[in-house]
Amino acid sequence: MAKAMARHILVKTEAEAQLLKKRLDNGEDFAKLARAHSLCPSAKRGGDLGEVRPGQMVRAIDQVIFKKPLRLIHGPVKSTFGYHLVQVFYRD
Repeated sequence: MAKAMARHILVKTEAEAQLLKKRLDNGEDFAKLARAHSLCPSAKRGGDLGEVRPGQMVRAIDQVIFKKPLRLIHGPVKSTFGYHLVQVFYRD
C-alpha cells in the first residue's frame, strides 16, 4: 500500500494561509511557523504528520499528499477543518 511523509499548517482563514505561504516562499522556517500558527495537534512537531497512507487524511489533503509534486508547498487547501499548507517529502 502507498505511503507518504508530509507536514502541514492548519489555519482558520484562507487569508491567514496565504500570508503564511508568502512567508514560507520568502524562506521562513516551516516548522517554526507551524508551531506558532497551526491549529492541528501536529503543530508541536512542527507540522509533521509522520507517515500516512491513503484514506487517513481528509480527501482534500489526501489528494495533495498522493498526487501533487514532492517538496513544494501546496495550498491553501480547503477542508472541513480550515485551510492547509502541505509539503510532501516522499511517497512510495
